[in-house]
Amino acid sequence: MSRQLTPQRNEKDSEPRYRQLASVLAREIRGQHRAGTQLPSEAALAKRFAVNRHTVRRALDELVAAGMVTRHQGWGTQVVDRRLDYMVSAGSKVTHNLAELGLNIETRCLEQGLIRPPEAIAQRFGLAEDARLLCVDTLRFVGAAPLLRLRHWFDAERLPDWCERYRGGSTRALLDQHYGLRLSRSGVRLEASQADRDDSRLLQCSRLAPLLVLTSDNVDETQRLVEVSVSRARADRVAYHFDFPNEHEG
Repeated sequence: MSRQLTPQRNEKDSEPRYRQLASVLAREIRGQHRAGTQLPSEAALAKRFAVNRHTVRRALDELVAAGMVTRHQGWGTQVVDRRLDYMVSAGSKVTHNLAELGLNIETRCLEQGLIRPPEAIAQRFGLAEDARLLCVDTLRFVGAAPLLRLRHWFDAERLPDWCERYRGGSTRALLDQHYGLRLSRSGVRLEASQADRDDSRLLQCSRLAPLLVLTSDNVDETQRLVEVSVSRARADRVAYHFDFPNEHEG
């Protein structure tokens, strides 16, 4: 059903048409669209509201600036998901933190096995050039939507028979229950990146979409490195909150 915008009589007496359209779309987004919903194409919106595509484009730009939608080449315009505020501290666990928010969490194992790690990871473990680590790739969902793509690098000597035991779910729970390992973060690194082909497929985002990449060094109670985890998250879905302990002089 087409809908016409209010005719523009005078620039001083009426808002520009693109702002009128932005207001209409904003109301529809709040009342009718779920996070992640893809809006109709620019051409479809132009036909529906009897305006040109330039007007539609400017209206969508207004919504992008307001943080209501995201636009990516080849992917279209989507209603922005509410960003999940994930706290990062020495002992925080992804699954536990998200569950505390009342969210339904699922972690799927994509692939696992012994492989040669990148040089930067090998150096963290102090490995020789030809040494291998246990690599476990997982994809974490909140509801039906993918949230995080994770790659875990483990010291394989500490985790015998891991591949026979792990089929999905929390890696931290398995480490605790079967190996007696309770890990904590000894350091983190947060970087910005862009989605590659696999990110686009697994995280359901466009190529080159902004990502947040969090690398954590995870140690046992003796401060020995057991795991380096690398998580890749859509920047429009996750906000990281870093919790620093209080320090007292003396």
